[in-house]
Amino acid sequence: MKSLQEIIDANPEAETFRFGDSRALCDEILALVRSGKKTATCEAAHHYGPDGDAWPEIGRRDVALEWDGRPAVMIETIAVETRRWGEMDEAFVAAQGEFRDLAHWQGEYRRYFERSGGWSADMKIMCERFRVVEDYAIGRR
Repeated sequence: MKSLQEIIDANPEAETFRFGDSRALCDEILALVRSGKKTATCEAAHHYGPDGDAWPEIGRRDVALEWDGRPAVMIETIAVETRRWGEMDEAFVAAQGEFRDLAHWQGEYRRYFERSGGWSADMKIMCERFRVVEDYAIGRR
């Protein structure tokens, strides 16, 4: 099994991140990613920039971590765009794999954004579509 350092050494452009803001949510989202049900994600745009994360770029590969910091999966960004809160649509919500519909997404993400830095009706959101390149759990016991 590869260590996180070995993965980063082989992919120096890769960012590392965790899905969600709790162990339970991280585990739930990683299960959806691994099953192929989740092929998109989003985050408040204010988390990116000089004092935050690097904005996703098409073709870049990043490493999603387990909650404890072990490498979980490598994903490759295949599309990225910025939308306002009110511009979210059913198709993108469906690609996230976690929500029944747009109204469910709005409720869950509003609470998430309020916990993680603020929500507003005109906030900008980074919307990313991705594919799994490698699952590091294969071979784990």
